[in-house]
Amino acid sequence: MTAPDSPAPTAPVETIRKALTGYRVMAWATGIWLIALCYEMVMKYAFNDDSLGWIAIVHGWVYFVYLLFTANLAVKVRWPIGKTVGVLLAGTIPLVGIIVEHFQTQSIREQFGL
Repeated sequence: MTAPDSPAPTAPVETIRKALTGYRVMAWATGIWLIALCYEMVMKYAFNDDSLGWIAIVHGWVYFVYLLFTANLAVKVRWPIGKTVGVLLAGTIPLVGIIVEHFQTQSIREQFGL
């Protein structure tokens, strides 16, 4: 069931459920890799250790996939552009992406009865 003031979804509920699951997995993966990236930066600049340069590359690709999954969910549940951009940017701040994922998941579950 959709709330009276929210736009109708563009996809069936099962499709939204799958998109939400993908978004949740990628939000957590992005958050974990972002924490790893912070560790890499500390090691690189505080201890002059360049052996962890691969973490930045992995995080970059994981974040790119997060962007795709988030945009997919945003289209299916018809988020406004401002909210979509905000959720996309949440994946750039350590732990914020995971916190935003929690609240967006609650909202979507309530909105669509998942």
